[in-house]
Amino acid sequence: MYAIIRTGGKQYQVEPGTRVRVEKLAGEIGATVELTDVLLVADGDDIKVGQPVLDGAKVTAQIVEQGKDKKVIVFKKKRRKGYRVKKGHRQLFTALEIKDIAV
Repeated sequence: MYAIIRTGGKQYQVEPGTRVRVEKLAGEIGATVELTDVLLVADGDDIKVGQPVLDGAKVTAQIVEQGKDKKVIVFKKKRRKGYRVKKGHRQLFTALEIKDIAV
């Protein structure tokens, strides 16, 4: 059984027992989160597709980590003008462990 969920402007395929890194969600480590933007649920040959989301479907997950990704360097330059800007960015993330998919 698996589901397609939408969070943080992205879509993820999740199954019970898997870990997934998503955009930062509010909550402490060990807290339970219910994701209600479920786009698709598949259980063998039984596939349910929402338009755009399934009513009453939810994915229950537990927060296992809150952190920052590796630094991404942003470098801008204009030739012959002496213009150079170097910036770094570390995106915040939340690691979730999927516990249950309910339809």
